[in-house]
Amino acid sequence: MTFLRSAAAGALATAMFAGGSAFAADCADRGALDVMYCDANGDMVADAPAADELVNPGTLVFAYTPTEDPAVYADIWEPFINHLEKVTGKRVQFFPVQSNSAEVEAMRSGRLHIAGFSTGPTPFAVNLAGAVPFALMGSDEGEFGYKLQVYTRKDSGLNTMEDLAGKRIAHTSPTSNSGNLAPRALFPNLGITPEQDYDVVYSGSHDQSMLGVVAGDYDAAPVASEVVDRMADRDLFDKEDVKIIWESNPFPTTSFNYAHNLDPKLVEKVKEAFFSFDFSGTTLGEEFSGVSKFIPITYKQDWSVIREIQAANGVSYTPEGLKK
Repeated sequence: MTFLRSAAAGALATAMFAGGSAFAADCADRGALDVMYCDANGDMVADAPAADELVNPGTLVFAYTPTEDPAVYADIWEPFINHLEKVTGKRVQFFPVQSNSAEVEAMRSGRLHIAGFSTGPTPFAVNLAGAVPFALMGSDEGEFGYKLQVYTRKDSGLNTMEDLAGKRIAHTSPTSNSGNLAPRALFPNLGITPEQDYDVVYSGSHDQSMLGVVAGDYDAAPVASEVVDRMADRDLFDKEDVKIIWESNPFPTTSFNYAHNLDPKLVEKVKEAFFSFDFSGTTLGEEFSGVSKFIPITYKQDWSVIREIQAANGVSYTPEGLKK
């Protein structure tokens, strides 16, 4: 496994939203997709382009959603990347992304071929970058998902959602599902409206929200259960210091995507690598407890609840919407 050098990483992060294909330009069916893409079959993801626009790179670039410490996750993903190289016969580079925007722009620019996008940014990746979700981490029974949980310190005096009124609450980032959009869509029905009833402060990530709650910088924070579980497993905070005052039903986790213009034969090899990977005994299996394999999904079905939440928040899948 190798890493993109700093110059290449910089190019990924600053790739501009431009360009397009003649195939997509003539397309009348695209739904919410950017004008670069077409959706003739109605599955809500970009169709593969004409044969002369397909790509089959000698080196595949893989990225996982932004995390507090990308270097740690580079090591965690190493067993899978080695497996991906073996199955595809390609060299694979791991790109430690710094932001959701940079990751989406990288795939749109054609410099990122396979990527894990967080729940909320996934629709932006689909509509702006031609990402095609095909897998999630799940259990042997095919179950998957995480919950939106609202954490506070045990000694905060906050016990119900109504107690958040007038407090300083950490949301993660504008495009985050569990860290911002879901709370804005769901909390009003619980008697508390973000911005109106409490002050929203963007922390930048679920990790920062949680650490800020522990440190007393924030009174509470809506966070993704899977992130909190991993932080606890790494002893980044003491579970005895915090408590949950509310949690949601499960949401889908990070989606794994291939770029829409990858050669279909290569796509089949990529899928084979994901679906044949054995988590047991690997650092990936240790990090993501409760999952044992990648399971197949579709964006149209499995992201419907997320699209509903984003629609309730007035989200538009545009470069401007992504950069807010």
